[in-house]
Amino acid sequence: KENIQNENLRKEIIKVIKAYMPKFNEARFIEAFNFAELAHRGQVRKDGKTPYISHPVEIVGILTQLHADEDTLICALLHDVPEDTEYTLEQIREKFGEVVVFLVYGITKLSKVHYQHNMPNLHIDSLKKLFLHSGKDLRVIIIKLADRLHNMSTLENVKKYEKRRRIATETLEIYVPIANLLGIQTFKMQLEDYCFKHLYPEQYEKLNKKYNK
Repeated sequence: KENIQNENLRKEIIKVIKAYMPKFNEARFIEAFNFAELAHRGQVRKDGKTPYISHPVEIVGILTQLHADEDTLICALLHDVPEDTEYTLEQIREKFGEVVVFLVYGITKLSKVHYQHNMPNLHIDSLKKLFLHSGKDLRVIIIKLADRLHNMSTLENVKKYEKRRRIATETLEIYVPIANLLGIQTFKMQLEDYCFKHLYPEQYEKLNKKYNK
């Protein structure tokens, strides 16, 4: 059943990509999809039931909104492999080349750039500069923004309120300004909406009810 679901996911996302990238290397993408699925097999998301592979596939879907190139989409599929599985950057290099491994390595480096709650504004500005400097290729930053956007869309699955609040605050103070700086307004607005939902839940619910009416 899971294999059928994965195959359907793969077909659906390939159809979207081909709509704007006719010369897209489907075989290479399928190889990356299968590699990521194998690497993350047995892992699930925070809800305890969704297969982990859904996360990189959702990021690919987000990136197709920007008409991201092939290497960017393949990196999105593989971005968590070195940190969360037994597979290595060297194996990614052998299968998918220097550009993809460079992007994946950049994502891995950015995951080590840490935010602390209630940081002074000067430190937040320094962190944003470090974030941008760490991603020598802007595609690294864009993938990281898409990664955060999907994680924010499922933030309710993080059980501890304080952790949800910390992630939402970090998103508002670091990721939203970077999305704005890069001119990716769709990411900026969606991230702001998720931050509002988790930082001000009562106000969010009141406004949501009025909006729905």
